[in-house]
Amino acid sequence: MSWKDYVASVNEVEAYQKKVRQGYVKDRDTYYQGPQDPGVAYPNKPKRTRSKSAPPGFGAMGEEVEEESFQVQETLQPDIWEEGRLRPDVREKLMEITEKFVNTLQGRPELEDLRFTGSLANYNWSDYSDLDLHLVIDFSAVDANEAMVKSIFDEARMAWNDENNIEVHGFEVELYIENLSEVHQSGGVYSVLDDMWLVVPEAYEGEIDFATARKKSDDLTTQINLIGHIVDSGSWEAALKSITRLKRKIKHMRQAGLESPEREFSPENIAFKILRRDNALGKLNNLQQKVYDNEASLG
Repeated sequence: MSWKDYVASVNEVEAYQKKVRQGYVKDRDTYYQGPQDPGVAYPNKPKRTRSKSAPPGFGAMGEEVEEESFQVQETLQPDIWEEGRLRPDVREKLMEITEKFVNTLQGRPELEDLRFTGSLANYNWSDYSDLDLHLVIDFSAVDANEAMVKSIFDEARMAWNDENNIEVHGFEVELYIENLSEVHQSGGVYSVLDDMWLVVPEAYEGEIDFATARKKSDDLTTQINLIGHIVDSGSWEAALKSITRLKRKIKHMRQAGLESPEREFSPENIAFKILRRDNALGKLNNLQQKVYDNEASLG
């Protein structure tokens, strides 16, 4: 192929990709998560609606997520923190929530630590932040098969999060179960049990590359939508292969961002948050479940 023909072919591909992207934006409700009520910003956060400048149906595509919600804050969230420490009423409530959840776990495993992390333990919090509460447990003390333990705990905490909608000062509490041997990358980690910082957050002075983050999230959203079409066609093996590959890619992308100098403020981590806020990750999990159900079915 001559250079001139090569350039022409590249332009054709770019034009096609642009057309595809426009199609997804135009029909996003159909492709993505079904029709939304006009003006609903974030269905999982009914008390927090979009600003007047945000377009109706905000939350369906990454390019419509408000950039302002990812800006760096000057202080920690004042309803959660007081003079650099967790407010007593917040700490008491988190301990209470944790005790009730641990009582539902088989064998009531010993809690090594209770760690508060995520954006609300840092300077990148927003009205859309969740309160990420990590229960640290020694999986090896429960059973030698740590993979099985993780699977059981993951199922239990997902069921708890789905069945309960507990908020602390307007922020939804999201439970995680973390293995004692797991290395958690975060710029802010607070031990609720010991009432002290394990990793003190530092104010971020750089600029958040939101454009790159949005580009990454849009690309991954497009791939998720395409996998949806593969599932609809009944190509279960091909769909499962694509889902496994994409979930691995998303995991590695976020891990790379958290290990970079920008950490939580990296484009990779912001892209992950956009996907989670748009419920793109939930859709990917639903597609995976649909594939498993159909492969396990007879007739």
